[in-house]
Amino acid sequence: MKLLLDTHLLLWAAAQPERLPPAARKLIDDAGNEPLFSPASLWEVAIKSGLGREDFRVDARILRRGLIDNGYGELPILGAHAAAVTDLPPIHRDPFDRLLVAQAAVEGILLLTSDAQLARYSGPIRKV
Repeated sequence: MKLLLDTHLLLWAAAQPERLPPAARKLIDDAGNEPLFSPASLWEVAIKSGLGREDFRVDARILRRGLIDNGYGELPILGAHAAAVTDLPPIHRDPFDRLLVAQAAVEGILLLTSDAQLARYSGPIRKV
């Protein structure tokens, strides 16, 4: 099964795996699953790091290389993903998270998140 990780789960998986919820760790470690990341998460990290956010103190280029080196696939952002954001109800205001939800919906990929508000969207989303 393909798993799209939200930005916080990606950061934890890359730098603080002990912070991953056990359910997330189990899914990521399952050899039958394919963990993926979105360039939207890298964009979010780059922007928030540049703004000095303490929880985003990482170089997006290094994060990307580390994810790829550890077997994560990169899910490209397509026009269909961007357009699908239009169909989302205004549950969550974060544009990065909304794009992740749209990508998961369009591609039929399970989005893993630790964000209860994000998990309120219908579709292939699981709070871990």
